[in-house]
Amino acid sequence: MASSGLQMKFVTCSIVLLVLFVTIATSADIFLDWRVSLDFNIKPVSSDQPVITINGMFPGPLINATTNDHIHVNVFNDLDEPLLFTWNGIQQRLNSWQDGVSGTNCPIQPGTNWTYVFETKDQIGTFFYFPSINFLKAGGGFGPIRVNNRSVISVPFPKPEAEFDLLIGDWYNSSYKDIRSRLDSMDIVSPSWMLINGKGPYMNLFSKSYETFKVTQGKTYLLRISNVGTAWSFNFRIQNHQLLLVETEGSYVNQINLESLDVHVGQSYSVLVTANQNAADYYIVASPKMSNATQNNSLVGIAMLHYDNSTTQANGSLPSGPDPFDLEFSISQANSIRWNLTTGAARPNPQGTFNVTNVTISQTLILQASTATIDRSPRYTVNNVSYLTPDTPLKLADHFSNSSGVYQLDAYSKNASNVIAVRDVFVASAVHKGWAEIVLKNTLTTIDAWHLDGYSFFVVGLGEGEWKEESRSSYNLFDPVARSTVQVFPGGWSAVYVYPDNPGMWNLRSQNLQSWYLGQELYVRVYDPDPNPAKERPPPQNLLLCGKFQPSAPSSPPPPAPLVSPPPPSSKAYNSHTTRSLIAMITTAICFLCIGFH
Repeated sequence: MASSGLQMKFVTCSIVLLVLFVTIATSADIFLDWRVSLDFNIKPVSSDQPVITINGMFPGPLINATTNDHIHVNVFNDLDEPLLFTWNGIQQRLNSWQDGVSGTNCPIQPGTNWTYVFETKDQIGTFFYFPSINFLKAGGGFGPIRVNNRSVISVPFPKPEAEFDLLIGDWYNSSYKDIRSRLDSMDIVSPSWMLINGKGPYMNLFSKSYETFKVTQGKTYLLRISNVGTAWSFNFRIQNHQLLLVETEGSYVNQINLESLDVHVGQSYSVLVTANQNAADYYIVASPKMSNATQNNSLVGIAMLHYDNSTTQANGSLPSGPDPFDLEFSISQANSIRWNLTTGAARPNPQGTFNVTNVTISQTLILQASTATIDRSPRYTVNNVSYLTPDTPLKLADHFSNSSGVYQLDAYSKNASNVIAVRDVFVASAVHKGWAEIVLKNTLTTIDAWHLDGYSFFVVGLGEGEWKEESRSSYNLFDPVARSTVQVFPGGWSAVYVYPDNPGMWNLRSQNLQSWYLGQELYVRVYDPDPNPAKERPPPQNLLLCGKFQPSAPSSPPPPAPLVSPPPPSSKAYNSHTTRSLIAMITTAICFLCIGFH
């Protein structure tokens, strides 16, 4: 019996250690130092304008992580104005303190630094980051995020030969500061270029350089495509090559072959491309939707797919895409993108184990985007409310004063427009762990795109014309794709289901930068009354204070945060966290001591 008990202890300790070491082996800490500054020499389209760089790079450096890794980003603000970064599509589970938008964080002031620490919890996929305030995104500062699968989780396609990040987006001819100033004075301006990885179109005389992707004949490659622009949706295609769609914003989809793919502002996709043509160079094209831009227009982004043994330049016309004004095509393609219910997710269970087939809706939000003139200034609104950013972040007010003096919860209707257009703080409550239906309506003449921080939502329907209750009969409740950004077509609507199980203060916004900057946003408060810190993390130790909660009297502003780099190891290395290693050693010692005493 004693021998049997000893064997049992060995087995128990082995299981504990196995679980612990698997956790350690499959998650790591990534330390990054970012210096954010202006560069006047990059000039992607030969315009004399400042470009926001990170460590001298435009676009910024890749964050290459694995599911459940912890990312430490020490941001040094060398700009001449405040700065925040947000992580588009990263859910910040139980940790909205790291979301990096005006409602959750005090900005990083010029000449100071602040360290974000967030986890890529239970996610796999293609995402990106960008500066979230002051219209800074129009000047750059964006970059790619890859969240890779753990080795114990398989992906639904063979390992590609290589992966490429394609950050594609529109670009202005002049400084983001100039555009921002013109917006404030009622002068609405449209971007006039399409950049691919910060480079201008191939064959354009004003492009300083163009992007090239080198491939080997017969090999298959994963392209991670993100629309990092400010206004224009685009259609993406490659001359003589098909795109096999496999993933969008953390969700694997039923794989479909496409000639071209619409990508709306703020959206990300992964496609597989096989180099199965004759060795040559081929055009890669991103052309704007809802535009008459021709192939020689600067709004058509052009890069090159170069076979490594090619001696033949790309020739002929650019590959033709769908009519840019054909919304039927776009709606049909959007409806064809379905969730893969059988493939594995970031955890060892199929995506489809969590679905919307038989859910009970607890509340409905009907949110209409429109424009209004308020105090003689043009504004974008949600339900006739143009968002006013308070000096004190909502999350701080929520934590320290139960919102007192900063915002009033549910002051405006969540499913009807305010009678008179106003500019104010719009915070809507969501029922914690109660399914919500959000209907997004677009009265504008352009394609809109809505994003919800902290979640993936299920896109159950989209259509043209007015949304009505009968529209629910057209919803796809079997396999709607889960993502964080959904397009809303002009004069149309999109409907999503979301399960508010992630407590926090979450930004719901238009991804179109002018609309967002001029007020098309609100915050969704998800509150769990249980004070258990496991339900929502407490404020970080390095929490920045501002507004009502200055660390000292307004007459004596707090000293700036010291410019201190994180300790070694190198900011670009994967490092198992010291604490986790120590816990492993202690657990091992306890196990062996326990066995020794018996």
